[in-house]
Amino acid sequence: MDPAFALLTLPAWQTLAVLAVLFGMLVFTSVPADMVFVGALGTLLLLGVMDAEIALAGFGSQGLVTVGALYVVVAGLQETGGLNVISRHVLGAPDRVKLARIKTLIPVSGLSAFLNNTPVVALMIPVLTEWCRRHKLAASRFLIPLSYASILGGMCTLVGTSTNLVVNGLFVSRYGGRGLSMFDITLLGLPCAVLGLVYLFLFSDRLLPHRDGAREAFTDPKEFTLELVVRGKSPLLETPIRETELVNVPGGYLVELVRGETVIAPVPIDEPVRDGDRLLYAGNLETIRSLLQVKGIHLASDFEFDSAPMPQDRRLVEAVVSHTCPLVGKTLREGKFRQQYNAVVIAMARNGERLRGSLRDVALKAGDVLLVESHAGFVPRQRDSGDFYLLHTLQEDVAKPNVAKATMSFAILTAMVVAAGMGWLSMLKAALLAAGLMLATGCCTAAVARRRIEWNVLMVIGAALGLGAALEVSGAAKALATLLLGLTGDSPMLALALIYVGTVMFTEVITNNAAVALMFPIAMNTAEDLGVNPLPFLFCLMIAGSASFLTPIGYQTNLMVYGAGGYKFTDYVRIGLPLTLIVGATAIGLAPVIWGF
Repeated sequence: MDPAFALLTLPAWQTLAVLAVLFGMLVFTSVPADMVFVGALGTLLLLGVMDAEIALAGFGSQGLVTVGALYVVVAGLQETGGLNVISRHVLGAPDRVKLARIKTLIPVSGLSAFLNNTPVVALMIPVLTEWCRRHKLAASRFLIPLSYASILGGMCTLVGTSTNLVVNGLFVSRYGGRGLSMFDITLLGLPCAVLGLVYLFLFSDRLLPHRDGAREAFTDPKEFTLELVVRGKSPLLETPIRETELVNVPGGYLVELVRGETVIAPVPIDEPVRDGDRLLYAGNLETIRSLLQVKGIHLASDFEFDSAPMPQDRRLVEAVVSHTCPLVGKTLREGKFRQQYNAVVIAMARNGERLRGSLRDVALKAGDVLLVESHAGFVPRQRDSGDFYLLHTLQEDVAKPNVAKATMSFAILTAMVVAAGMGWLSMLKAALLAAGLMLATGCCTAAVARRRIEWNVLMVIGAALGLGAALEVSGAAKALATLLLGLTGDSPMLALALIYVGTVMFTEVITNNAAVALMFPIAMNTAEDLGVNPLPFLFCLMIAGSASFLTPIGYQTNLMVYGAGGYKFTDYVRIGLPLTLIVGATAIGLAPVIWGF
């Protein structure tokens, strides 16, 4: 019998079986990741694989608390307009393609080294898409590099990504001490980031498609539809269409009229308007604004959801469906979109193309871009909910952030980085102090802070740390490390490479935080069994946990640009596979040189 299998006790087999079910549910079902991880942790607790103290210890870990505090810090920057100030003064307005790439890749990676990359990418998507529209360039050439630049920047510091903080917390729990400093990872992360950015600058134009994004799908008259219905005591009833405001619509035209089971196309201009008529238009955003002002007609979706017509002071919003949205896999009717969000979907794009047919029959997918008519509070509320990314209001009368304290919020962020970087405070203490100052100075209110914390992410981290502990206490991590050594012999370099590849594979199918939490005990057991320095394994684990370049679902910024850039799944593989190999080879080759085995 293989020595690795001889080490597998009943608790170890139970742990591996639960993890296999967990992976299957994450890959093949739409059950939210936090529910899957908490359910797996609860199952192992009920099976007696570990006691409650060990199972729940992850929810009080340094890494998790630090991540939570940093959400509050970023919330302060967003609320005061600090991020907008940074983007306006640092990013500027590029006027040439190569300069646009430089002004995208370098500043975004630099900002992402110290900030959560999600708001950084969210700020830049509308800037880039509008610039591309003005210069008649395909946004698809810029948006994936935007996401990848934010990921590469996050590799460069301890606070650049929550993955690094989670690994640092695990390292402190296992070996004690203060843990890593702000810039320990920079020795490895910076070369990986520089080579990755050079690759993106040189090859993204060749490897990415010229494809219209979601905005183009909405604005092209041939690619946008709006469905209206005539109801009640409309002044249009029995009036020939040619005598109404339903013709000569700016930027659009009437495609067909649906009356009962009859479809009339083309529509005769002398055809009278009847109660219950459904009117299907093709046009651009100006078409929408014009038609919504016509008295006596309503959005068909209002009646699909048995709801009263919406007020006239609504806003048009672009929203990207997130992978945690509860409506993924459901149609708008099944998910009761109107009742749940007090808003209606009037158009939808997938991979940069408008979806044909009735929207009520389309099942939502993560990455779909919705054009929503909503109330004024929809954007701030859903920006905090996590159901949507890239909430961009198309009207100009949206309330602007209060920038009076933008300088204060930026100063607090700078002080946090300096205090942690100089070793005056641990990363945990620096983050907690910065979060407290954001609240004390009024840069962020307690209510906003609570909403901006991504509790589902913290739940996944806490549960994943518990599952990592289960691998350790059950002996499964030791057995897997023994199996790994059987494949690699006494070669620490080969073992390091396998740990790296395994972590990257896990990162692409589950969250990056969960991937490193599960791989950490295996990596450390492997290093200890080999009798070598664990630091190369530790830092390669950090890099691998962030190196999500192969799929749109592995990292949320990849998903944010998925629909906005009109990408297909294969686009990520085409440009992401060489980048994965470059970053992997750099990390595996340099880590032993920097820290030594």
